[in-house]
Amino acid sequence: MKILVTGVAGFIGMHVAERLLARGDTVVGIDNLNDYYDVRLKEARLARLLGRPGFRCERLDIADAAAVAALFAREGCARVVHLAAQAGVRYSLQNPLAYAQSNLLGFVNILEGCRHGAVEHLVYASSSSVYGGNAKMPFAESDPVDHPVSLYAATKKSNEAMAHAYSHLYGLPVTGLRFFTVYGPWGRPDMAYWGFAEKILRGEPIDVFNHGDMRRDFTYIDDIVEGVVRVLDKPATAAAGFAPLQPDPGLARVPCRLFNIGNSDPVPLLDFIGALERALGRRAEKRFLPMQDGDVPATFADTRRLGEWIGFAPHTALETGIGRFVDWFVAYRQGAGIPC
Repeated sequence: MKILVTGVAGFIGMHVAERLLARGDTVVGIDNLNDYYDVRLKEARLARLLGRPGFRCERLDIADAAAVAALFAREGCARVVHLAAQAGVRYSLQNPLAYAQSNLLGFVNILEGCRHGAVEHLVYASSSSVYGGNAKMPFAESDPVDHPVSLYAATKKSNEAMAHAYSHLYGLPVTGLRFFTVYGPWGRPDMAYWGFAEKILRGEPIDVFNHGDMRRDFTYIDDIVEGVVRVLDKPATAAAGFAPLQPDPGLARVPCRLFNIGNSDPVPLLDFIGALERALGRRAEKRFLPMQDGDVPATFADTRRLGEWIGFAPHTALETGIGRFVDWFVAYRQGAGIPC
């Protein structure tokens, strides 16, 4: 198939594109290569893809409606994996307009492209952050998501509603994946685990928020990619058991699905830091601080629906994933001439 991957120079986007190319698909990648974090890392990810048979890439901003429409008309992609977005909870407190441009306007442009391009299936990135102030654990797709605690979360909840509307109006098969704290090689420098590793290697103190009383459902990148590709291969269908008088937020009577994709194993933050310390062979100096605005104390994915739908759910053990990340991270820094 010919598949459009947006955000192809991103962490998840690069890995998904690699997997699709490896199985023989044609991949059209787009990315605006913005400077939210070091562009050299994005360029290094792209370098792994450029020159491979079946891959080509355009520098394009999804907020540019005319450029997106022209791309869809020109390429005629069968399916779309939409991963481009302005990421980060804390950055949304500083620059909210970036989220409106990319996550709202940009998503409408992708939906319009899929609608007019007769796309067979759109798979898009949502986030565990949509669960917001929900204290019920584990988070299930049937839970309400009415209390977002950050603008980032609100834009992802909006994406889910927008996707449902397009599925209802135009019969577009759409599947949203609520990612839970993705980590691994080629990750994002704005993520806590990257910052922890960097500061531990430099001998600097790390900031541990909520005084360490946090749990996260850390999900290894290879598991995320496996889930994305399997979901892409199974276009959404209407849920036979949808009950309009008692609507399940995760189901629909149109071809629109939502799935959690997480490891279903929330890890205390201090245990996660301990795994990093062991892999790096160094101790961290910890600076305990209060909870940050926009953050939540815990995440925990119920992945039963994902397992029933595609026969797979993430399962990589934390020690394994952290070991692979640290091996890559040290080599990447050495390649960049940064002493470890």
